[in-house]
Amino acid sequence: MRILFLSHYYPPEVNAPATRTFDHCVRWARAGHDVTVLTCAPNCPNGAVYPGYRNAWRRQVEYLDGVRVVRVWTWTAPNAGTIRRILNFLSYLLSAVLASIRLPRPDVVAATSPQFFCGWAGVLVSRLRRVPLVLEIRDLWPESIEAVGAIRNRGLLRILELLERRMYLAADHIVAVGEGYRDRILAKAGVAGRISVIMNGVDLEKFVPQGPDAGLLRAWGLEGKFVCSYIGTLGMAHGLEVVIEAAKILRQKGRSDVRFCLVGEGAARQALEKETIRSNLNDAILFTGQQPKEKIPAILASSHACLIHLKNCPLFETVVPSKIFETMAMGRPMIMGVRGPARQIVMEAGAGVEMEPGSPESLVQAVETLADDPQRAGRMGQAARERVIRDFDRDVLAGRFLRLLEETAGFGAPEYADSEGRSRLKTRYRKAA
Repeated sequence: MRILFLSHYYPPEVNAPATRTFDHCVRWARAGHDVTVLTCAPNCPNGAVYPGYRNAWRRQVEYLDGVRVVRVWTWTAPNAGTIRRILNFLSYLLSAVLASIRLPRPDVVAATSPQFFCGWAGVLVSRLRRVPLVLEIRDLWPESIEAVGAIRNRGLLRILELLERRMYLAADHIVAVGEGYRDRILAKAGVAGRISVIMNGVDLEKFVPQGPDAGLLRAWGLEGKFVCSYIGTLGMAHGLEVVIEAAKILRQKGRSDVRFCLVGEGAARQALEKETIRSNLNDAILFTGQQPKEKIPAILASSHACLIHLKNCPLFETVVPSKIFETMAMGRPMIMGVRGPARQIVMEAGAGVEMEPGSPESLVQAVETLADDPQRAGRMGQAARERVIRDFDRDVLAGRFLRLLEETAGFGAPEYADSEGRSRLKTRYRKAA
């Protein structure tokens, strides 16, 4: 089967959509399928093209782990500023649609959000090439941009809502990454017979429990500290001001043994770092900047706890951050500052402690709970690993997605099941007669 996958983000970028798309596409290619990813020159989150790549009208083609990666020109922009980002998104839509005309005709097109216009690029490509479309929804636009205040014009938001509904109706099948997303999509469009939930997961061979990295702790000045890490985008939706306020409370209480690590980049980093300096909290909060994906397991292993946090907003109660699965796979306990199914997954597994989103007092209480009871934290980490093995193995989830693509494209999908009855990508699939 020939699969064309449209994604605005792809490795060497390290964000969640890049990781999920890569992990799925690599497994489909290993199963014998012809997989092409249509993306742009890597530049997220700062808008600067990565070394070794170019952002040019002439497309750039490379092969990564058996996947053909076609990179097209876009108007690059940092992950901040509404107008520049919209231009970035629209330029990808235009370039991706034009580039698709020159590619071999696929059997099925898949397109992933965020961002919203990548989904529309998938709609247009599927119409031009007259092939079915599977639309993957990882974020609800325009709800999410309204929730963080990026766009406040109701007229513009209304137009985007109409486009969103048309996009859902145009897809042959929709994949949502959580039950909450599915329910919100169904409330907007009559697609009940063609929507599935395939949650995020983790590569259990890359994320394996290990001891702390002594060199990393020494280099970052974390030796002898209780390390609470936030790993991911430092964005408008994440409400990380709560970390600064919690650090102030811990200082007042004389807790110099706790240090927060904010690992990543994003639109909010500059303001957060400026406030940290102004509050003289440099010895309590460390900003590491963006780190290579291959370094994340060592960072997780060197953290005593990991913070999962979003702003206190009803929309974000539908979100299941992908970082929870990598954290669980590494056997680290979590502080859950997200309501909804994400919190339910963690708490039912006994893999973390709750905090009230946006409450520094609640964060301090959670940190102290784990810092003062390392045996309890250890039990949570072990429970986390056991749960992710059982339910969130990337091999299993990629196999489920592949079967859906095959069904949508009209292909047969012989199934291989392991001893626990879970489908895995072990066979080379062939088109049904």
